[in-house]
Amino acid sequence: MSLLEALILGIVQGITEFLPISSTAHIVITSLLLDLPFPGLVMEIFLHLASVLAVIIYFRRDLAQIITGFFAFIRYRSPHDKVSFIFSIYIIIATMITGVLGVILTDFIAESLKTPPVIAISLVVTGSLLIFIERFHRYGNKNEETMGLKDTFVVALGQTLAVIPGISRSGATLVAALWTGLNRETAVRFSFLLAIPVILGSTVLLVKDFEPGLVNEIGIIPLVIAFIASFIFSIIGIIWLIDFLKKSRLIYFAIYCYILAAFVYFYLDRSLIIDL
Repeated sequence: MSLLEALILGIVQGITEFLPISSTAHIVITSLLLDLPFPGLVMEIFLHLASVLAVIIYFRRDLAQIITGFFAFIRYRSPHDKVSFIFSIYIIIATMITGVLGVILTDFIAESLKTPPVIAISLVVTGSLLIFIERFHRYGNKNEETMGLKDTFVVALGQTLAVIPGISRSGATLVAALWTGLNRETAVRFSFLLAIPVILGSTVLLVKDFEPGLVNEIGIIPLVIAFIASFIFSIIGIIWLIDFLKKSRLIYFAIYCYILAAFVYFYLDRSLIIDL
């Protein structure tokens, strides 16, 4: 893989990972348009680790508060730390639900589904969900203190939909969280923090198939460039999305998903099978 190809894949992964527009769809589309080799196992691990590192660094204060609060409540049973303890439990439960259902559903996601028409339909579904939650659902006011197990379960189910090619993980979790009545700030925070164990978990599952020889096929320098690009642009994507949602609406992402879906369906070769 050339340095330019690695740079492009890193940028695309970083920008789209946390926006509600499906990073998988964009990696596939970019690879097809530019006739790039599809990122293999090693590249996928590097790209995902870079993205999750970006979330960890950006939300480092939130993570520190949640982790210290979790153990402090176990030790001292202080009411001050109860919210952090319960919120961390919700993240753990949602991660477990997503992990179990994800592993089960992945076995049923055949390679034949990873085609441009399926990705186009999935993008339409993502866009439709964003429009529904924006135009036809009243926003709630639940936060970390008032959300419950039911909300956690719904968000976990939403996140599980992301095993379908073209369904955005961040979009599905945001829609599910807002649908349960979480306010925007809590929905965004829960979605981002939930991404950490989910992405790390999926990456760990990939590592079991890792072979040192795969690194040589791509090259260590392209992998490093892809990692750095993915990390930098993941940070940019996180900052931009949070700022965007404070001022604007999810419907603009829905419009983008529709336009991209039309392009994928009508202009990309529907006979291609995507093997990521």
